This record gives sequence, structure tokens and C-alpha cells, in this order.
Amino acid sequence: MTEPAYQQCINPTCCAQYAIQQVKISCDKCGSLLDILYDWNRLPVPKHLNHFEHRWATKGTQLSGQLDFSGVWRFREMMPFYRTESDIVTIGEGRTVLQNAELLARQMNMKPGSLLLQYEGLNPSGSFKDNGMTAAFTHARIVGAKRVACASTGNTSASLAMFASFAQLQGIVFIGSGKISLGKLSQALDYGALTLQIRGDFDACLRRIKQIAVDVPQLGIYLMNSVNPFRLEGQKSIMYRILEARDWQPPDWIIVPGGNLGNCSAFGKAFAEMKHLGLVKKIPRLAVINASGANTLSELYTRQNLRWNDGQFDESVPQKLYASMDESNYFPHTVASAIEISRPVNLPKALRALSVMDGVVREVSDDEILEHRAMVARWGFGCEPASAASVAGLRKLLDEHVISRDETVVCILTGHELKDPNATVMYHTGIDMKTAQDLAQRTEPHGRLSNRPVQVDDNLESIIARLG
Repeated sequence: MTEPAYQQCINPTCCAQYAIQQVKISCDKCGSLLDILYDWNRLPVPKHLNHFEHRWATKGTQLSGQLDFSGVWRFREMMPFYRTESDIVTIGEGRTVLQNAELLARQMNMKPGSLLLQYEGLNPSGSFKDNGMTAAFTHARIVGAKRVACASTGNTSASLAMFASFAQLQGIVFIGSGKISLGKLSQALDYGALTLQIRGDFDACLRRIKQIAVDVPQLGIYLMNSVNPFRLEGQKSIMYRILEARDWQPPDWIIVPGGNLGNCSAFGKAFAEMKHLGLVKKIPRLAVINASGANTLSELYTRQNLRWNDGQFDESVPQKLYASMDESNYFPHTVASAIEISRPVNLPKALRALSVMDGVVREVSDDEILEHRAMVARWGFGCEPASAASVAGLRKLLDEHVISRDETVVCILTGHELKDPNATVMYHTGIDMKTAQDLAQRTEPHGRLSNRPVQVDDNLESIIARLG
């Protein structure tokens, strides 16, 4: 390639290359996923990560100020696929917090200061997806796209719709039947996206939107799911912000929920690049946590021992698993709707990330997810159910002595707790807000931290008695 940034097939026996200006969701030659790669020798690479500190105090509405305000584009030298800075689409994403969760650490019997929560719910649309969307929309601007689309369990649709409204592009969202929380659906509708509800699950939606993007080019659909390699470039920035908050020192562990496996794939790529460039000496270990009701990666990696193997992984193993899912009419089901995915498109990249970061995979039950979601809310920041899978997974890895109680652990909280308020209300009250209309229509909550509303007669004596 003559340009310093290009797309390349991740299959080591193929390695076909494509220009940045081309719109691809897979390799034309072998069908594998694509990476965004850089000829770092031709690019202005910082010699140390503290190079980025000079941008902290940047203010103003000029373009450079807007880019420095973004927690993604503040690190733009680490994702230099754009032509000029005017290509970049930003709304101030990535202004997130790494919380020293000492109260939660105490509940987990961990050493003070050892548990940190990376709270991506502070993004403008309320989830980590904004990190990737700003990069994908930047590429959409480069190629002149007019219509953007995604399949979604909720957060992707919300982020896409928000960015599409800002960029004045038509946003199109495919959702499955009954497979989206109302908090997330409301965002897609409010931002004006054309929302199509497909009779099927997320995997069916993604299959259809990929088919339309590739096989019906006259519709001009630019695909925004994480099979789009530019999405993952933006999601790398989560790792840069964690290092930034820790004075550029990597933690011992990164723990992240696993759904379509875009985040863990991006994290592995971020650390592989930083290690290659000499910007970090240590790569933290990675733990990816599935929900038991959507446990494809756990089944393949932990039970069937599928490994990256320098890109020569046995593709027949996931193919056999998917065939058995089809034969048994299996559909994933978990309260953590954001990770309710049975055919993760980024499986190969996730295997690579687990290799780069010496990773492990675990799965946790819905009850464990809900209980740890309540713990995060009580002793940390509130989060949606899928986020809490990372903390529930930490508990399991502590109990297994895979993680020691004095190691430094960062759990990624991927979305805001208001993304799925029904799960929260159900945990505390037994009321399903989708069907129940009053406190009489409820089951008995059984969570250890359930905090039910107390009914009190409308008289002063009863109220004082309750408060006393």
C-alpha cells in the first residue's frame, strides 16, 4: 500500500490489503475479518504515552479543541486512518471515569485500591458504543456515505441513531422481536432512526443487514456493526484512558463482558500495537465474561479449547457448534440483553486478543449478574446488567484463585444503569414494568440487596412510625 494506513485481512495465509477509502466488511478473497493497520515508520508516533497529557487543558469550539475534548480523538495518533482532522466526526465521546471502587473492593474481599471500574456509561448515548461510532462515522464521512445501518440489541442502535442525527445521515436500525430494552429503543426512536423489527434474534438481524449492505449496493447502506473494523479502532481508546488514569501504568487484569466480542478484540489490538511501539512494557491479562444463556465464547474457548494458534485456529469447531444450535433451534436468552448474542462476529479477533493478553473466559448466571449489578450500584456506579457480568466474573475468578486479591483489576462497565431500568425495578420490587401497573402486581424479590418501596398509610403517625 502507498498510504500509511490500510485495511488488511486477518487470515495469515491471505493478508489481502485494501485502501482506507474502500468500504469492506470482510476480505473479498477469503471472507475473513479485516484489520486497520499502519506503517508506523511513516507516522508521527509519540515516544511516550504522556505525550497526550498536553491536551487535557484544551478548551474552545475550534476543531482542535473539540478533538482534544474527545476521550477518543485525544489519542488520534494511535488511530491515524483519517486524511485530515476535518474528517473526524465527534460529539465529545469518551469523557469517562476510572473509579477507585474501594467500597466494592471491600465487599469482594480485595485489597484497597485494587478494584477499579471503567464507567463507559458516561458516554453521550450512555454506553461504550460511542467510542467506536465516532471512528466509524469518521470513515463514513471519508467515503461519502449517506445511509448508515446496524443490527442491535440496543446500545448500538442508540449510538448509531445519535451520531446519524448529528451527522445528518439517515440511520437505520434492525432489532429482533422482543430483544431490546425500552430505555435503548427509546433513544433510537427519539433520534429519528428508521427502526425495523425483524422476526428473529440479533444474529438474524445482523445476517440480514450484512446481506443488504453487501448484496444490495444500490441501497447505499454503510454497515455500523463491529464487523466494521473502524468501529474497533475507536474502542481501543478505552484502554488508553485506563492507562491515562493510572499514570500510564497498566493494571494486572482487564475484565470485560463478552457479546459480539468487539471490545475485547479492540483491547487486544490496542496493547499489541502499544507493545510493538515500545509505549508499554507490560500487557495486562484479559478476562472475557459471557452470560450463561449466551455462552458461545466460553463453550469454544474454555470447554473445547479453541485457540488463535497464530491465526490457524480450527474453524470447524465453531461451525459445528453453530450447526448444532440450528439443529436444536437454539436462541440465546439472558437478562443481560446487550450480550445476548450466540454467533459473535468478532470471534477470530477475540481469540487473537486472548492470545495477546494471556486471557481467560468465564460465564456467569443471570442471578449472579443481577446480584453483582446491585452491588455495583450500592458500592460503585450504577450500570446495566451486561456491565455487571464483568464484576460477577471477577468474583468467580477470585474464588478460583485465578486472580489474587491484591492484583489490580479494571472491570469495564459498558453501559448506564438507566439503559435497562426494568431489570433494576424487577430486582428490587418484583414488578415487571413492561406488564405491571402497580405495586400489587409483583413477585417477591429475592436479591440480597433488594430495596423494596414501603407502603405507608396517608397519616402522620404511620409515616413517623416507619421513619423511626
